Amino acid sequence: MNRLSDENLRARRQLKLSRFVVYLILIFLSVLSLFSFYMLIVNASRSNADLQGGFRLLPSNYFFKNLKNAWTDASINVPRGMLNSFIIAASTAVLATYFSALTAYGIHAYDFKLKKLAFTFIMAVMVIPNQVSAVGFYQMCVKLGWTNNYLPLILPGIAAPIVFFYMKQYMESVLPMEIVDAARVDGSGEFRTFNTIILPMLKPALAVQLIFTFVESWNNYFMPALLLDKAEMKTVPLMIAQLRSADYSKFDMGKVYMFILLAILPVVVVYIFLSKSIIKGVTAGSVKG
Repeated sequence: MNRLSDENLRARRQLKLSRFVVYLILIFLSVLSLFSFYMLIVNASRSNADLQGGFRLLPSNYFFKNLKNAWTDASINVPRGMLNSFIIAASTAVLATYFSALTAYGIHAYDFKLKKLAFTFIMAVMVIPNQVSAVGFYQMCVKLGWTNNYLPLILPGIAAPIVFFYMKQYMESVLPMEIVDAARVDGSGEFRTFNTIILPMLKPALAVQLIFTFVESWNNYFMPALLLDKAEMKTVPLMIAQLRSADYSKFDMGKVYMFILLAILPVVVVYIFLSKSIIKGVTAGSVKG
């Protein structure tokens, strides 16, 4: 009995030690991940002269002054740029997620002759970079009069092979065909079945892809740089690039850091809003039920 109790005591101590080490590593990784964001906030609260003095770990008292200077900058319309980026990113995320889920449902739920070919074709499109077709796409937009227009930045997002692949894998793990068959027997149409039955079952995966697609579109620089040249149409990445190309001697670094902080805040808000589903979506999509 004493030997068993000693072994149990030793096992409990080892378990506690293992948990302590795991928690310590997780805390270290969390601090490491958040440190750069914390330093961005610190630098956004410092004056230009203070920033020239070098590294500082604690925030200063210029935060609201820098916020006012960045928000009311005459050369760069920050509110309009954020609105432009949000319109493009939100529209792209919603359309890409919905239509990719619809395409994945069609491949998953139906059997037809060219099913494997269709899936292979979509996967082949996934490995083709956007830069390959950029010249032809730009020429087409010029002919259609779609320069300085948000449509060519939103509509191509509907064809999102990566999102399609993730949604298809998720459906294979959580969507039994018996539910679809039961809806058909009850007389439900295919689109009604998808919109009222299938989509609610895909909420975790939809949230994950909404986040990823929103962030990708928000950070997109290449295509907006080709298609947008009017100041009132420019997005946040274009404005940041405009700041980087300015004369360094005329920089107000506090204002620049504040602008970068404002630029990433919508992404953080979207992530926080949908974060409850992201862990569930990632894990469930990788485990077959």
